[in-house]
Amino acid sequence: MSRRKGGKRRSRPREQSAPDLEAWIPRTQVGRMVKEGTIASIYDIFRDSLKIDDVRIVDFLVPNLTENVLDVGRVQRQTDAGRKTLFVATAGVGNKNGIVGVAQAKAAGVGTAIRNAIILAKLNIIPIKRGCGSWECTCSNPHSIPFQVEGKVGSVRVVLKPAPKGLGLVIGDAAKSVLELAGISDIWSKTFGDTRTTQNFSKAIFEALRSTYEISHISEWGE
Repeated sequence: MSRRKGGKRRSRPREQSAPDLEAWIPRTQVGRMVKEGTIASIYDIFRDSLKIDDVRIVDFLVPNLTENVLDVGRVQRQTDAGRKTLFVATAGVGNKNGIVGVAQAKAAGVGTAIRNAIILAKLNIIPIKRGCGSWECTCSNPHSIPFQVEGKVGSVRVVLKPAPKGLGLVIGDAAKSVLELAGISDIWSKTFGDTRTTQNFSKAIFEALRSTYEISHISEWGE
């Protein structure tokens, strides 16, 4: 299978409208618990390690998600009938307040690939830890990350470091979109590998943000 590089497609971030709860017919146990009010927050699902199989669960619990298309490319495969072309879309979603999701999907049409990528990104959302772990700032506001994290996908490896307030996002454009969706406004970074591959670059950032929950900060220890 050979990949032919397509033009990068940047869409304006779009906020979704709130869905109608009464018209929704849940198909999963978690969905029924959401409609009944047993689960009132997306963090209840994360805390109990429940699986999200219905995208409407995310639509109801996080109605202010912003959707962003990160990249669109083409993939060609040789078959008996000739070359078959598929479109590959990478999309990100987030509420800009500690919840973010990134996913990739293929389809015969551009619009279908984008819609599928957005749906998969919603099903793949995760919570992240935000804070201020920079010795240059220590303002304790959630504008950066509390400690250094690392993510790797394919040949791309990304190291994210806490940054002082006002610095901005010192990283490539594809990663900026993911960090903005997560609600991070200041970051230091080091990248390795071919970061021109937007799909792997954005997913490496996603994996780095996921690893913020692998370590407990001293402020979370309690008494």
